[in-house]
Amino acid sequence: MSAFHKTRNRLVANVVNVEEKLIMASLETHYPACDIEERILVAIRAAGLDPEQRPSPEALGALDHFHTGGLRASLDLLALARIQSHERVLDIGAGLAGPARLLASTLGCRVDCIELSPDFCAGAALLNRLTGLEDRIEVHRGSALDLPFPNDTFDAVWMQNVGMNIADKQKLYAEIFRVLKPGGRYAFQEMAAGEAATSHFPLPWATDPADSYLISGEAICALLVEKGFIAEVFEDTSDAHLSMALVTTAPNPLTLGVYVDNLAEKAGNARRSLEEGQIRLVRGVFRTE
Repeated sequence: MSAFHKTRNRLVANVVNVEEKLIMASLETHYPACDIEERILVAIRAAGLDPEQRPSPEALGALDHFHTGGLRASLDLLALARIQSHERVLDIGAGLAGPARLLASTLGCRVDCIELSPDFCAGAALLNRLTGLEDRIEVHRGSALDLPFPNDTFDAVWMQNVGMNIADKQKLYAEIFRVLKPGGRYAFQEMAAGEAATSHFPLPWATDPADSYLISGEAICALLVEKGFIAEVFEDTSDAHLSMALVTTAPNPLTLGVYVDNLAEKAGNARRSLEEGQIRLVRGVFRTE
């Protein structure tokens, strides 16, 4: 390779690294949760629970499943994923690690969480300790685009409502494929682009269009196949989600509002975007050979 091409490749790589750092900085700004440990403890006590008496993962479900459909959506994905008790799972963009605790408590499997936000990492570690699951779940701070694990490490990778924050889908799916063992499964739920541009902001994952990286469900499938995945299940659950009546319940201190600012506005904009076909909700299970 000539000196010119080496210099050019190095400059391109530097530009890519700068872009990644800017995106990651934007994500950390959009998902701030200062004093999250204290907020969580206050909310648990306000709900009438004793944080030192091992609250169950189910009791915390309205607080720690930060994605469309909450705990119900995690249970639905769990039924599709076919994860076994002896398997090792990676939860990407784990947030407060609600799904990881669901997997560990329900199946007894070992779960590693990768999460960019230091606040969410701290909150996840606290909840793992309070639920007595810290021996089965390990929280790592890091990027989905540079997973700190060797090749062929995991039997399953789990991801819910994370890809819309990541511009470089090629690198994301390549990293997921890399860390999966042969025959491993990638189980996911994602927001996908609809037929019209998304126009209602802020959304739970983006303050404005510059921070939203939606692609269509068809594009998601095509990229996964391109990386070597084989589709087992892929479905659009938008209509099913919208058909569920909005149930009015008694006020519950354990909600996403403990750490998500302007939750009602963001959730309302997301539902309106779904209703107008600007976004779609999809899920799937793909495997490696």
